[in-house]
Amino acid sequence: MTDIRKQLLAAFEAEHREHLQAIRTALDHAGGGEIDLMDVFRRAHSLKGAARAVDLPAVEEVAHQLEALFSQVLDGQQALDDPAIATVRQNLDLIEDLVADVLKPSGPQTPSAPASKPVVLEPEPDGPKTDASADTGTGSYLRVAVEQMEELSNSMHQLLAELQADEGIDETLRQIELEIRGLRRGWDQLHAQVNALGHAAQAQQGRNGPSIAPHLRDFDQGLKALFRRLSALSRDRRQSSWSIEQAARQVRDSIDRVSLVSAETVFGGFGHMVREIARKAGRDVHVRSIGLDIQVDRQVLQALKDPVMHLLRNAVSHGAEPPEERVAKGKPERAEVSLELASRGGRLAISIRDDGRGPNLARIEQVAVERGLLQPRDAGHLPQMMDQLLSLVFTPGFSTAGEVDRLSGRGMGLSVVAEAVRKLQGSVLLRPRYPHGTEVLLNVPFTAARQPLLLLEAEERTFGLPSHAVERLLRLPASTLESVEGRPTARIEIGGEDVIVPVVALATLTGSPNAPLPTEAGHVKAVLVRHGSRTCALAVNAFHDVRTMLVSDVQAIGLNELVSGTVLLENELPALVLSPDKLVEQWVKNEGKLAAGGLGLTRWAPEEGRRARTILVVDDSITTRTLEKSILEAQGYAVLLSVDGIDALHVLRSGEAIVDLVIADVEMPRMDGFGLLQAIKNDQRLSTLPVILMTSRADPEDVRKGLDLGASAYITKQKFDQRELLATIGQVL
Repeated sequence: MTDIRKQLLAAFEAEHREHLQAIRTALDHAGGGEIDLMDVFRRAHSLKGAARAVDLPAVEEVAHQLEALFSQVLDGQQALDDPAIATVRQNLDLIEDLVADVLKPSGPQTPSAPASKPVVLEPEPDGPKTDASADTGTGSYLRVAVEQMEELSNSMHQLLAELQADEGIDETLRQIELEIRGLRRGWDQLHAQVNALGHAAQAQQGRNGPSIAPHLRDFDQGLKALFRRLSALSRDRRQSSWSIEQAARQVRDSIDRVSLVSAETVFGGFGHMVREIARKAGRDVHVRSIGLDIQVDRQVLQALKDPVMHLLRNAVSHGAEPPEERVAKGKPERAEVSLELASRGGRLAISIRDDGRGPNLARIEQVAVERGLLQPRDAGHLPQMMDQLLSLVFTPGFSTAGEVDRLSGRGMGLSVVAEAVRKLQGSVLLRPRYPHGTEVLLNVPFTAARQPLLLLEAEERTFGLPSHAVERLLRLPASTLESVEGRPTARIEIGGEDVIVPVVALATLTGSPNAPLPTEAGHVKAVLVRHGSRTCALAVNAFHDVRTMLVSDVQAIGLNELVSGTVLLENELPALVLSPDKLVEQWVKNEGKLAAGGLGLTRWAPEEGRRARTILVVDDSITTRTLEKSILEAQGYAVLLSVDGIDALHVLRSGEAIVDLVIADVEMPRMDGFGLLQAIKNDQRLSTLPVILMTSRADPEDVRKGLDLGASAYITKQKFDQRELLATIGQVL
């Protein structure tokens, strides 16, 4: 059993005993009417969530039955009489037995089904029964062709895209319902007036004249019946759409898990290969591989296989000095090259680094001038900024190698690396290491097909921008924009410092060089994107949506470098997916003089020198707090813990720690997650603090309430997904 598993079970053991004892004590006082039904309901709810966190489905099932029973009691559908109390006590005993079986040294670690069924007051409808005799205790395996799995995965992603596109029907139906509601209100107001006019007309014509009252009554009843039917249809449609989407997402997650393989299967032999190549070239190199147990989509790993191998070869050919040169510099005689894989912000981060010479900026500038990529620099003029020079090494045919041998190639490798990463909607960055060496960072999604995109509009064209690259969305007053050499800029706080950022009309980078800066009501809408240490604000006409979409690898004529793929919108029209890195590089290329002056440049600091982001986790379940704390700390975050909203506000207002993000449950004593969120947004000192609500309350009304109150995201934990949590944190921070 892993250490974290032991910690979680230990936390759960203490937590479940506390909840069981509190519920039993409450039941003892139920006869006198002193029981706090909300408290016992919340404890059953917390017990269910904690059981899910430690992967004990049997306990979760029983706790769910308790929660359902207490919910019925709260709603007045069930009396807490002697039979109900007996049922609760039996289920409490069953939970105690199940947990004891898990925790005993010789017992099973995660029972998949309870030894006996949870007791319910009413029998549930019969369903398909599992044949226990079929479970022999050993796993069964089926050989499936990779192509079939990829086809199944693509079909699933396409289904989700269709379901997402189908959301437009729900919105149309909702609008029709609102219009009918408005017509009904108008009719109710007119009904009395029409009735009065009808009576007056009948009086003038005499008692024997035709009466319109029956027709009015029939119309009124028909309108009300139509409204009831439409309201019921709209309600059923929303419920059906929600259920279908949740089922589809569960199938998608299951398929994704099958499609993931260990990085060891593709990168495992790289260390030996690099050592052999270096040995034949007379170099002594120690190769370290870290994080190869991480699970990644096989397609992503295959697409990165050759690029990563080339970067490792480069680390040896361009980085590793001869032993005597290393000794003279005070380095160990043996060079070191590292390959590290990690999950950061819900994406795969690959680092290839060495402790060698580091980038030769003078040689890069010389080759760039020789190839016409840069103009010769006059004496006394400052050199290009470091990020500009380092980005040139990914140009096709660029090489600083003096000759072609088995290690140093013809300069095609790094451009191929950049192209492979771009097709995966990722980014690549070359930078020096301190005190010596070079590091290449690749950042790509874990899966190849589905990508979270920000859909935006520029000059009546819709584009997609990978959301991982979006720093923030801006609405800048046009009057506050400054001018640097005739170009609009904005002063924006980034990482604790004021940075002068260029404001560029996105259309000028995508084929309309003379496009004006779009403004609306005296403001400029812009998306802040970052590549390395360079930041740009891309001005657009509108933001539409953030959604996960199926990205196809289709090139666009005239925009090859900027476009990394296409997606299909609801109207079956394609939208181009843009590469944020290439957009920033395009601006640097177009505005070389401004870029050389440092516009949009932020201070670069080594990862180890940066302050770890601090996250406040607010949850009344000690098991959930322990689980989330272990996940977040493994990603390098500092974590603070609070047991409810009141405790969290005390931590935030005390000022004892700088908190960058709050992750809060909704169901908590004293002050729930909604109350905490509202208190944060109403406090001027805390109002800009991002808050993620993470709860099992998945009702659309709860989601809408959380977002309306100002939550940055709302994650349901019906099926806890570590990658979704980290991806959401990565986007928010």
